[in-house]
Amino acid sequence: MSTHEILPGQSEALLKALHILTRDGKLNQDSRRKLKQVNHLFQFIQPALQELQQVNPDFTIVDHGAGKSYLGFMLVDLYLKDHAPQASVIGIERRHDLVTRAEQLAQDTGFAQMRFLALDARDAIASTALPDHVDMVTALHACDTATDDAIAFGLAKKANYMILVPCCQAEVAAALRQAKRPYDDDPLSELWRRPIHTREFGSHLTNTLRCLQLEAHGYQVTVTELVGWEHAIKNELIIAKRKGKPQSKPALKLRQMLDRVGLPALADRFFFAR
Repeated sequence: MSTHEILPGQSEALLKALHILTRDGKLNQDSRRKLKQVNHLFQFIQPALQELQQVNPDFTIVDHGAGKSYLGFMLVDLYLKDHAPQASVIGIERRHDLVTRAEQLAQDTGFAQMRFLALDARDAIASTALPDHVDMVTALHACDTATDDAIAFGLAKKANYMILVPCCQAEVAAALRQAKRPYDDDPLSELWRRPIHTREFGSHLTNTLRCLQLEAHGYQVTVTELVGWEHAIKNELIIAKRKGKPQSKPALKLRQMLDRVGLPALADRFFFAR
């Protein structure tokens, strides 16, 4: 395996345990893509981790839709275990078998800074197993509305950072299909009249609404490409940093946009109480 695939200090033993590396230290194409995505995402997250460490050494990260907890293990391996020994990662995953597997792996590898909860993302806000405040919320390829649930969680917990890679934004596209106006009513409706455009526009609209929502709650939002399109189709990375008080201008734009596309019924999802 070429050495540039692994970041300095990255544990090959952990990568093997996560089945990203084979027993003899090799990568297949799918594993190479997964490793590239997570390692590249770490490069974006690292400055936020350094800032949190300076402000609050026992900071907490909550990873929503954790799956096999690749991201959480990588964050501990690449940063927390050496630079933030008091910090912790909590993985939220609704599938009990994946939670059990992650717990066993954390025990086997000595990653004591991690714990896992078998919860649906939308139930996490009310769970007493989670702290009242968390410092960072991550959601890597959380499908459809799970990203919105992660955002709602981050807003409720007043997270300093939210790092989101959305996936499968089907809800808004479905709502667009159901709420189509006569095509001559608004020329902009041509953007989503045809089925393939409905799906693509719905995805773009969803992430735009999410960014406005975060800005309305006082977050500074950056949107960038996670990795090259040859490595991932769902490739949009949203980085939100809590900067100040709620802002009325993006909230107004959010409501106007929902009205313009005929989706005022979705206001409750995007207007989480401030």
